[in-house]
Amino acid sequence: MVDKHLSTQFDAELSGISTRVLEMGGLVEAQVAQAVQALGDFSAESADEVLAREGRVNAMEVEIDKDLSTIIARRQPTARDLRLLIAISKSIANLERVGDEAARIARTAQRLVSGGVSSRLRVPMSDLAYEAELATTQLRKALDAFARLDVERALDVLKHDDEIDKEFDGLLRKLITYMMEDPRTISSSIDLVFVAKAIERVGDHAKNLAEVVIYIVKGQDVRHNTPEAVETMVR
Repeated sequence: MVDKHLSTQFDAELSGISTRVLEMGGLVEAQVAQAVQALGDFSAESADEVLAREGRVNAMEVEIDKDLSTIIARRQPTARDLRLLIAISKSIANLERVGDEAARIARTAQRLVSGGVSSRLRVPMSDLAYEAELATTQLRKALDAFARLDVERALDVLKHDDEIDKEFDGLLRKLITYMMEDPRTISSSIDLVFVAKAIERVGDHAKNLAEVVIYIVKGQDVRHNTPEAVETMVR
């Protein structure tokens, strides 16, 4: 009876932490979307809101990590449960970095607005918005895979990762062309290169989350493998 009671408590603690990871994921996903919108609208107020909530993301990472350490020390989990706890720690680290990318985009928006350069930005904001939509969709799918511990959904994230990379490459070529044609756009175009890179990094973190899901379910470290190789490994 005592063992069953402890097991039930442990499961409840894990469930609570998983719920908070998903809450953190939803928060950083919204942060990225708002930061890109702030840039598209040249809204310093929206950018300020993103940065104001950055501290909450950081605090959530620290709080969850602390609770994970407490569980490990108190429960002395078995190998499979320990793998889950380690994977959760990796997940929140990736989510915190997504929040960092959102903050980076918001700071760029603030800088461009304060510099009054909106009229010289030639790159269609729809391109950046599309890249951001790809990245946040990937993040959403990865979080869904985490919530369900669904390997198939995780594999789907890995298979679509290169779409964001291709979009980034296309944006980079456009921005280089604009800089060559009009040197006055160099400073603002470089800012947008870093924004595009930040969005691409959000996609990378979504991919990392998907790999964590596969690690939890299958116990296999699939990092640095092609999607095709990963699919073969987990079948």
